[in-house]
Amino acid sequence: MNRITISELAQWQAAGHIFSLVDVRRASVRLADAAQISGAQWRDPDALFTWKDEIPRDRPAIFYCAHGHEISQGCAETLAAMGLDARYLIDGFAGWRAADQTIESLAD
Repeated sequence: MNRITISELAQWQAAGHIFSLVDVRRASVRLADAAQISGAQWRDPDALFTWKDEIPRDRPAIFYCAHGHEISQGCAETLAAMGLDARYLIDGFAGWRAADQTIESLAD
C-alpha cells in the first residue's frame, strides 16, 4: 500500500507539487481538533462511495485520519484499487501536529 511520511508531505507542499489532500477523520474528531492540515478537504469516510469520483485522477491523493491507521489506509487502499494514485499519511494528523507542521484553523 502506498504511503507518505510527514517529512515527504512537507517537502511536497514546499516544492509546490500538485496533489489532493483529503482529511478523512471522523467529523467529531475533526471538530474536536478544530484544525486541519493546510489545504485539505474534508470527506466523510463513511460516505466514500458517494464522493470517490470527486477526487481528481490526474494527481496523487493523500489521505489522512487521526493517527494514520484504519480510516486513511482503508480509503487509500480502496481508491488505489480503483486506479487512483492514493496514499495515506503515516501517523496522520496527530503526527503532523506533533512534528510542528503547518496547520490551519477550521474557522479559516
